Amino acid sequence: MTGFVAALSMYDWPEARAETDAEWARLREAFGAAGIDAPERLVRRNADLPPVPGGIRDTAGELVAPDPATLPPDELDFPTVWLHPNLLFAQTCWGPMELGLSKHVRVIGQPSYDAFEGGQGEFYSSAIVMRRGEGAPVSAPSDGLPLISLDLIRGKRLGYNSDDSMSGIIALTRDLEAMGESLAIFPERIETGGHRASIIAVAEGRADICAIDCRSWDLAKRFEPAAQNVQVVGWTGQRKGLPYITSLTAPVISLPI
Repeated sequence: MTGFVAALSMYDWPEARAETDAEWARLREAFGAAGIDAPERLVRRNADLPPVPGGIRDTAGELVAPDPATLPPDELDFPTVWLHPNLLFAQTCWGPMELGLSKHVRVIGQPSYDAFEGGQGEFYSSAIVMRRGEGAPVSAPSDGLPLISLDLIRGKRLGYNSDDSMSGIIALTRDLEAMGESLAIFPERIETGGHRASIIAVAEGRADICAIDCRSWDLAKRFEPAAQNVQVVGWTGQRKGLPYITSLTAPVISLPI
């Protein structure tokens, strides 16, 4: 196999793809200055990934992800991107990192969340969202501590993107545990598949509450009509934002991210 792979999938909403491409152009220029020929285009489909006959294997020869050529071509399987042997640059979540991804990749940077309410440098919070009129709107705390009203959220149906999402469920779980509670305060938990889908589920009444990382919430306010029907009623505590990663075999460089 030849040629590196790059992806910036975590905030690559269709309406924001020009912004994502501009972000990659800046990063690609930094790679070029370091003498690395980074790919011109980002991976957005499984079909964009170089095939790996026999599947992707770790350094011990264990199968860790399928051959991209065997996956639905117009979808994008995040773990396959993150574990691809040609990976030069991608962004992931600390949830998958804690669940084992960290053994297979190297963290090379953290983005800044200064531009978003709930963000501070490399740290970010998740906005806790409910339908309009079902709670008082609140701003993100300046100290980065959790702002969660147990009385407001107890007994609600929780929508969340995926079990391995730090911003969508793990951060909320840990904040609740620090308060002496657990996810058991939610009688029903509904996996939606994405932050945008969680917002829509709350707006449409299929769920009552969800936690959305502050950058995704900013995107939703700009591009998702359902966001007009919900509001922020709390915040999780600040945690490190989504890290940038590379494969263990990629060149070691320092980028001005």
